[in-house]
Amino acid sequence: MQKRRILLVEPPFHRLYKDTMSFPGHPLSLGYLTGAVKEGTDWEVVAYNADFSPISEPWSITYMAGAGYQSYLRNLVSATGKVWQEVRQVIEMHRPQVVGISTKSANFPCVRMVAGIAKESDPRTVVIVGGPHPSTVGTDVLRCPHIDIGVRGEGERTLVELLQAIGREASLEGIPGVVFRKNGAFIENPPRPAIKDLDSLSFPHAHAREVLTDFAAYPLDAFSSIFSTRGCPFNCFFCGSRYVWGRHVRHRSVENVLREINALRSLGIREIHFEDDTFGVSRERIRSLCNALAAGCPGLRWSCEMHVNLVDDAIIQHMRRSGCFKIRLGIESGSDQILKAMRKGFTIEKALAAARSIKNHGISLWTFFMIGFPQETEETIGDTMRAIEQAQSDSVIYSIFTPYPGTEAFEYCRLTGMIDETFDVSLYNHQSPANHFSLSLSRERFRELAGQVERTIHRRNFRNRIKRVFSGRTLARLRELGLRQSVRRFVAFLRSA
Repeated sequence: MQKRRILLVEPPFHRLYKDTMSFPGHPLSLGYLTGAVKEGTDWEVVAYNADFSPISEPWSITYMAGAGYQSYLRNLVSATGKVWQEVRQVIEMHRPQVVGISTKSANFPCVRMVAGIAKESDPRTVVIVGGPHPSTVGTDVLRCPHIDIGVRGEGERTLVELLQAIGREASLEGIPGVVFRKNGAFIENPPRPAIKDLDSLSFPHAHAREVLTDFAAYPLDAFSSIFSTRGCPFNCFFCGSRYVWGRHVRHRSVENVLREINALRSLGIREIHFEDDTFGVSRERIRSLCNALAAGCPGLRWSCEMHVNLVDDAIIQHMRRSGCFKIRLGIESGSDQILKAMRKGFTIEKALAAARSIKNHGISLWTFFMIGFPQETEETIGDTMRAIEQAQSDSVIYSIFTPYPGTEAFEYCRLTGMIDETFDVSLYNHQSPANHFSLSLSRERFRELAGQVERTIHRRNFRNRIKRVFSGRTLARLRELGLRQSVRRFVAFLRSA
């Protein structure tokens, strides 16, 4: 008897802009789900990151807003491109009975394409989608005729129960956290309670070697990200995280986190990144984790993302001593007016003080900034540009405000008339030149201002990237090799870029 098989897919997104502008990592969602299937069912599982390319180049915000966006649009209307041919080949090679697709609002059009290809390959294939998008919009995902089932909230336990029911050809009505069709009607089951014991989940990398397509082509650092918590207590206006993880923060035990880190270190990984929505919500937790990292993982370098309100000198010093070398800080705007509308809970003055604290402790600072909020004006965009300079971060992660379906931000834009029934989610994402959700700025003026911001940040990030590569030590070595004139010209170029 042939073993039943599920293919878990991270859909392509960046590769629609350019095939080599990919996501070179192992998605944690695939890792957690493959572990759940391997350990909780008798199904065979294959994981496939369709947004991965062995040859990967850095994302460029100016390219994504220009020629890349046109390529993206072409790939959304035609399944003949290279990446779609690859998706089709992988599906036809494995011939799964079930295809499960990780789904965010920004890549939902790509999810529909993958689902369509799966049904073309075999109409009997059951297509399940999970992740942030079905968690926010519920039964709306079923409006795509190629999608059979949606999973809301955490997916590990739900997917195991779904596969058991599908294997028995049983009803789905008793499975919490799913939406599905029955006799042409959309059915929404009650929500599933959050997983209390996160230590019960397998490590995301544990089965990668045996289940991940093209495992050997992945760089080692593709497996260097971990979660130590789930949930975020903050209530930002634009964020949809609470619909997936909830606002109550659940922690893995420190011992369990260290076991995963040491398992990664045994593979040769020396740097890890905590993917927690907000690292260090509890000061007691930070101290105990940092003490354990210093004692149990000597020489480890690690990074994380923090909320401005959690930064103080004592905590940052503790983190630095345990190996923290980089912190991503969500500042978002340089305007107190916009920060208040976003419900960030801090002022720009406090954000810049947090940035200084991080830099003063010798930790690399990466900052998130976003423009284009409904209340945005030319003046507030100018405030943000000044804040970017004042923060003096080593890299800026730039976004344009995007109201994703099912979120509070989306409802606000709908009520103010900026979104109507013709809204097409495929046109909008954090780097889309089509984004325009600012009440007081015309589309043309906003695009002009956004272009200025994008070019400024692109030049700034490029210079900083080159400086990191060509450190003082490297430049000194080049001078020793007699390349002084070339070095001078290169440095002059960077200063003028």
